[in-house]
Amino acid sequence: MKKHIIISAIIITALAKANAQATHVLDTIYANDTKNVALFFPEPIRQGITGSDNFVFTYNREKEQYFGLLQAKPGKESNLLVVNRNGAIFSYIVRYKKQLSKLNYFIPLSNSIGNEKPIVTDSIVSESNQESIDNNTYYHQKFCSYLLDRRQYLGRYIRRNNGVILRIENVVFDKEELYFVIRIENRSTLDYDLNFLNMSIETRQKGKMKSLQRLYQNPIYKHKLPSKIGESEMVRFVYVLPKFSLSNNRRAILELNEKNGERNIEMKISHNYINNPN
Repeated sequence: MKKHIIISAIIITALAKANAQATHVLDTIYANDTKNVALFFPEPIRQGITGSDNFVFTYNREKEQYFGLLQAKPGKESNLLVVNRNGAIFSYIVRYKKQLSKLNYFIPLSNSIGNEKPIVTDSIVSESNQESIDNNTYYHQKFCSYLLDRRQYLGRYIRRNNGVILRIENVVFDKEELYFVIRIENRSTLDYDLNFLNMSIETRQKGKMKSLQRLYQNPIYKHKLPSKIGESEMVRFVYVLPKFSLSNNRRAILELNEKNGERNIEMKISHNYINNPN
């Protein structure tokens, strides 16, 4: 009787493990030998391996990039294993197909099957902190802090209004994003309540009927943006925006608006400054 119970327990355990593994079905990516199939990952690729010689996955091994290229020769199906810089692991079935209907795959972080360095959360504090901050936010926080520690004054873009001074200290390009290091100084005797700080692109229409059109740019991330600048106080913060460039008839506009006040500042930034960041 005890023997039957032990055997039954082993079978149940084995089935439970098999079912747990079967719940994650690997997606299939098709490739051939006449076209490049591009795979775009949420983080730069550190390593990519195929299980068979009739599949080739190429990526930049010297400078980590977000995409790799897959090609295949006729043969049996295989698998592709990719590890991102942050340790996220992605696994796919790869098959040869003569006619391809899809050449680009944009792979979200949710497709990761795990991480090569499992995160152990054995305390309430670590769980709450790690769950609330994703990888992109963590990177933005670190890079913005680095920019604020590294002071660099460009000197050109400064605007004033009744003791309030708005300055762009730096514009830095990194990972398809523009980082605007901004400084606000309040030399007046009244606190400055910030209503909004907007970045927009202004297009100057030529011709007899000249007009201006503005397209607002939504920040990806705001680092240490204050709601109030006290009397004789200076604050520095960072706006992160998707990379953009400007033609000769366009310029960027930075608008600082005071809540329940009139100490508003508008700063016009030329296309040359935006197109040549640090």
